[in-house]
Amino acid sequence: MTLSALLLVACDKEEVVQSEELPADASGFVAAHYDGRQILQVVRELDNLKTYFHVYLDNGTKLDFSRKGEIIKIEGVEAIPNTVIPMLILDYVDTHYPNDFIRGWQIEGATQEIKLSTDIKLEFDKNGNFLRIDG
Repeated sequence: MTLSALLLVACDKEEVVQSEELPADASGFVAAHYDGRQILQVVRELDNLKTYFHVYLDNGTKLDFSRKGEIIKIEGVEAIPNTVIPMLILDYVDTHYPNDFIRGWQIEGATQEIKLSTDIKLEFDKNGNFLRIDG
């Protein structure tokens, strides 16, 4: 019986919530970087005792936030606003991929990964220094 209870707790659980339930930092991020965009849906996910918020915007962008409202991932088909991406990463992309734009960004531990409009993935350290092309 205890094992069953533990398995239930460890399972993913997603539920649609009101945008007012977003942490203040997440709401502030959307307002600052996606002004004029409408939030279509907010999904709260409980995953192994961690909480995430997935925010879907009217331009096809999906923003993932931690429980505290820290941005951890951005996915979309349009260019991500330059105000979101660290300057070192922007400079690297402008220099090496001048015809591409950044349409995805993710921070994971000590690294950041971006996805270009041509589906090339580049990995950077937490400070924005280029590490490698990620296959």
